[in-house]
Amino acid sequence: MTAIALELKNLGVRFGGFRAVDGVSLQVTEGELRVLLGANGAGKTTLMDLISGKTRSTQGQVLLRGKDITNWPEYRVARAGIGRKFQIPSVFRELTVRQNLCVAATREPSILRNLRWGFGRAEQSGVDEILALVGLQDLQHRQAADLSHGQTQWLELGLLTAQKPQVILLDEPTAGMTQAETRKTAQILMALRGRQTILVVEHDMAFVRDIAERITVLHLGKVLAEGSVAEIERDPKVRQAYLGSHGIAAPC
Repeated sequence: MTAIALELKNLGVRFGGFRAVDGVSLQVTEGELRVLLGANGAGKTTLMDLISGKTRSTQGQVLLRGKDITNWPEYRVARAGIGRKFQIPSVFRELTVRQNLCVAATREPSILRNLRWGFGRAEQSGVDEILALVGLQDLQHRQAADLSHGQTQWLELGLLTAQKPQVILLDEPTAGMTQAETRKTAQILMALRGRQTILVVEHDMAFVRDIAERITVLHLGKVLAEGSVAEIERDPKVRQAYLGSHGIAAPC
């Protein structure tokens, strides 16, 4: 039986009289790539905020490999093994691509000490692997500030991977990307599938079709449906609330 990496039990948050997330329960297994789908206001980003500790829940639990991390401070959630990538990338712009990954791969908290003392052979080998994964080998000595939008997003994916989190949360990773960049991002996530547990919020329906193993659809803060791409497309409740008559292949 596959182990459960991330489990939500009746998770919810109320802002005044408004239930932004209302009793959400789901299980994401080890190595799974799960997509969260839903219209604007469905509660997707708020759910990510609850998991990562950015927002405190008013009901329910968040379990990371069985450990209750509900309402832990954001830094403790990150240390426990939840890595999150936001729509706006956060990298060390003054460092090169390779230096960014080296800093992320080491446990030494001081950036200056890392750069002064250098990195071990095992860390360098791991950085080489991540550079290949995100397709930035030819740009490894370029300053991060000089990267394109898509390249910066791939670097941040690499930074998350280098930190070896137990679960990665991605909030609209293809926002602002060209079609070619979106396709490459799909390839990167497919390469990560099975070795990382990933939860993705995304609006690009073609991208969802390319990467999704299992989809959870949120509507008005609740789980509306869950299943494969084909099952979600056939679900009449999902069509009525979100997809319309064209299915997941339709542009959003």
